[in-house]
Amino acid sequence: MANVVVVGAQWGDEGKAKITDLLSEYAEVIIRYQGGCNAGHTVVANGETYKFHLIPSGILYHGKICIVGPGTVINPEVLVKELDDLKRRGINTENLCISLLAHITLPYHLDIDASSEKSLGSKKIGTTNRGIGPTYTDKFNRIGIRVEDLLDNEALNDKLDVILPQKNEILEKIYGLKPYTKEEIIAFCNKYAEILSPYIKDTAEIVSSALKKNKTILFEGAQGTMLDIDHGTYPYVTSSSPVAGGACTGSGAGPTVIDRVVGISKAYVTRVGEGPFITELTNEIGKKIQDIGKEFGTTTGRARRCGWLDAVVAKYSVLVNGLTDMAITKLDVLDGFEEIKICIAYKDKRNGKIYNSYPTNIYLHKYLEPVYETMPGWKTNISSTKTFDELPENARKYLKKIEEIIEIPISIISVGANREETIILENPIAAPKRVHLVKI
Repeated sequence: MANVVVVGAQWGDEGKAKITDLLSEYAEVIIRYQGGCNAGHTVVANGETYKFHLIPSGILYHGKICIVGPGTVINPEVLVKELDDLKRRGINTENLCISLLAHITLPYHLDIDASSEKSLGSKKIGTTNRGIGPTYTDKFNRIGIRVEDLLDNEALNDKLDVILPQKNEILEKIYGLKPYTKEEIIAFCNKYAEILSPYIKDTAEIVSSALKKNKTILFEGAQGTMLDIDHGTYPYVTSSSPVAGGACTGSGAGPTVIDRVVGISKAYVTRVGEGPFITELTNEIGKKIQDIGKEFGTTTGRARRCGWLDAVVAKYSVLVNGLTDMAITKLDVLDGFEEIKICIAYKDKRNGKIYNSYPTNIYLHKYLEPVYETMPGWKTNISSTKTFDELPENARKYLKKIEEIIEIPISIISVGANREETIILENPIAAPKRVHLVKI
């Protein structure tokens, strides 16, 4: 059995929750390692739809240890609503563990996030206005409030004496907003400390114990590679590290314990918010993909921008994550197309220069256009397909072309939203390390 990281290989919204849900059946510990309630993970199981923002989607399986790791930032109000919804629907949440070291999103973070984004006008980044960036800013500025502080009023008091005057000055003088009293913030923290205290644990010890007992761990990322603070389309990125390396810092597990890294990629590409997107389709084809794929954000409800699969991005994701295999989701969305395109390179419109590798300078991207390879569609409903060989020939050719370009094998193919609508060519958890490339 292998310890596996599941990471988005595009700009998020790739269907990570479904793949995590599938693999959670075989794992014993599931760790959400970064991000906050700006994530929206949707799982369809047993005829019901579940929307997760902070809780690992493995919570749907009985007896699994689910950890919200130290690399996350937690809005306690959102977390409690998520817990209440799961309990109302009969899901046992006793095995949820919240790291003492995770940081807390407080009311002033939400105000600053929304006001800062608004002040940027046409140059806005496209945040979810969930206070994520300001929470991480405080973390790295070493003035953040951590989960452990919810359990210690003395520490909370002392920290707020330093933090709150700074925040109130920003709120009042820069954004013209109402300041917060220390009593208001303490009351907020105490309210949620009482509710969440049964879940707050020393997760580093839990992870260490699990590894000593050779328990299988699944690391669940939020967002995607191209939104990574270091490796993404900066500054149009999130405030944490969704890439596979973030699984270590965000969980407390060392890199030597990770056996495989599974990238999740849609059969096409979507992006929410601002930033470059070279294969974006602003025509009726893009609208068709958006409608069929129901491409609207789980967290914000915003329409996702849609485009053809970008293999340049996919190859970059393989590189920066060390992907061992790829899961392709939403292949069924392409069922009705006469032809399908894959972007295999970029071309500079000014001088004809070809880029086969991803150029990280996003200011160059406005001059780039996609170089496509066109393939015939299959014009057949594939949602009931159970094996690779049952897929239409042109669907098989499309997948083989992707595999040929990215040079790693495809292990999972999703042909619908439900758990059962999945073709598993190889279970990454059950089959540990892959030494040689195996073509499907």
